[in-house]
Amino acid sequence: QVQLVESGGGLVQPGGSLRLSCASSRSIARFYTMGWYRQAPEKQREMVASITSGVGTNYADSVKGRFTISRDNAKNTVYLQMDSLKPEDTAVYYCNADQYGGTRFWGQGTQVTVSS
Repeated sequence: QVQLVESGGGLVQPGGSLRLSCASSRSIARFYTMGWYRQAPEKQREMVASITSGVGTNYADSVKGRFTISRDNAKNTVYLQMDSLKPEDTAVYYCNADQYGGTRFWGQGTQVTVSS
């Protein structure tokens, strides 16, 4: 019964910025870990960033220093701020939420295209 809805994707020039949002139909305080994954053509889905209650954040080496994950419990929303975007960041970005007990939920994805 959980829905995760991503927004904020689009076309941006190299060096530009985008802010992705993931709105949850349930309180995000109910989730243990929330994160962002991406999948580019002909590549496997990979973890980009995650945030875990009482632990902290985790980033893929390829985005560390450029991307920032954050959460706003009052708005039941998780964000991914993406700066200094590169063409290789082009992918469909998916929001995920991991529930206490192991259940995993996914959004439908939002396209990010970095091109001049």
